[in-house]
Amino acid sequence: MTVNGLRTSTHSRSTPSDCLGVFRDTIQGVVMRVLVDYRPALRARTGVGEWTHQLILSLLRLKSAGDPLAGDLDLTLWTSSWRDRPEPGVIAELAGATLIDRRIPVRPLTWAWNRLRWPSVESLALRSFDIVHSAAPLLLPSRSGLRVCTICDLDFLNHPERAWGEMRRDFPRLVRDHAARADLVATISEYSRRQIQALLGVASDRIVVCRPGVPAWVSKAVVRPEGPDGGDILFVGTLEPRKNLQGLLAAYRILVERDPSTPRLVLAGRVTPAAQPWVAESRSAPLGGRVEIAGYVPEDQRTALYANARLLVLPSFDEGFGLPVLEAMALGVPVVASDRGALPEVLGGAGLLVDPSDVGGLARAMASVLADAGMAARMRGDGLQRAREFDWLESARTLLGAYGRASERARSGARPAGGFRP
Repeated sequence: MTVNGLRTSTHSRSTPSDCLGVFRDTIQGVVMRVLVDYRPALRARTGVGEWTHQLILSLLRLKSAGDPLAGDLDLTLWTSSWRDRPEPGVIAELAGATLIDRRIPVRPLTWAWNRLRWPSVESLALRSFDIVHSAAPLLLPSRSGLRVCTICDLDFLNHPERAWGEMRRDFPRLVRDHAARADLVATISEYSRRQIQALLGVASDRIVVCRPGVPAWVSKAVVRPEGPDGGDILFVGTLEPRKNLQGLLAAYRILVERDPSTPRLVLAGRVTPAAQPWVAESRSAPLGGRVEIAGYVPEDQRTALYANARLLVLPSFDEGFGLPVLEAMALGVPVVASDRGALPEVLGGAGLLVDPSDVGGLARAMASVLADAGMAARMRGDGLQRAREFDWLESARTLLGAYGRASERARSGARPAGGFRP
């Protein structure tokens, strides 16, 4: 049936020929049936959830515009949860895709998929697909489709002590096997591509880099030529060990003790259990009353969040991309970021880079931007120019091209070993 222009499916049937999983040509308007795992975007979107959502929107835009690469793309979105349902506004936004939404408890299904490679997504969707694209590093079990996984970063492998849940329990143990069986690995930066090659041994022709672009909500915002009077020091991201909140609070303490007029610090992002010591520190002297724990900020409130920022600080120990840096640059907010992971690649010389383990250096970098209006103005201009280089439509075209090349390899018999295991 159709809801607000989005086709939704609860029951459908596959013909015997469909179940053969024969790949159709993907050139010049011939159908390519693609299932994309939409689960990370089902609730508050951060990181891979935002990447998944925006990339799907761009694929639909290409299809609607008649782009030759999109052809007759038949796009299906998979969600499965016992309690979380796609919101009506999201359903309307994704018009043109088929949504398959199953009421299946998350944990049992994840356990079966990760450990047993069962049940196949085709048996749950009651359809077959040419390409099955997981939004996580572990593949979705598929009988017929090409297997695609998404690896944004490998911090869970390099530092499992900084991960939690499925990322700590399953990803480090299983990611090498899943990457070896993948027909294609999608990632978000050249930094992550190099890590996937070096640590997982995936050949370069099986990796595609689809960089995030500037979100649509950013393009609707009015960028002020100058920063706000006063304004905050802003951090955006999940409050987790990898983000180096301990170092940020220590650097901010130095600023406050040197200059009581230092702007307040706003921490915007989901608060994890690991963040409780930082929350307690932010409420104690000398930081009490000076640090706001804003929690996750919905998309419709982020423009105001950035509009009141003097600078963005992202001192992470590792980032596969660092979307807040791109958002800040596109909105004319100066950026101080870590020199680790993909952050130097994203910032591209438009901001200040610091060693995340150097608390004094982080404090000095923040202080220099706050004190030097000329420096802040140059950083705003450089950031705006840099942000123009990131385009969601270009990433969607890149992904479609990679799908096509993977299909050609499959037709030639050059698929990785280890498919669906009944």
